[in-house]
Amino acid sequence: MIICEFCIKRQEDGKCSLGLNLPKAMGCYGFTPGIEKFCSKSSDFVNATQIIQMATYFGIKSSEMKKIKVIAQQEEQARLQMKQQLTAAGEITITAATS
Repeated sequence: MIICEFCIKRQEDGKCSLGLNLPKAMGCYGFTPGIEKFCSKSSDFVNATQIIQMATYFGIKSSEMKKIKVIAQQEEQARLQMKQQLTAAGEITITAATS
């Protein structure tokens, strides 16, 4: 596994759209992570912690991990805002279980 598999700059032919050589380690200064590279289906996303744990499992560290944390947190916030908007619009209802 290489860092390029999580980067949106990777082209279908496996080459980097920035023209960079493929790195041997899990690091690249041109790394641009995409949430879709971690979750092939939108419904697979649970929360930012899930994405961070996946990145840790694959050996991603340092500045690449910082970029992943940012996109994961942005995705979580976007989904939360969407849910709040739908709730406010009355399109979905949230029920709480009481004991």
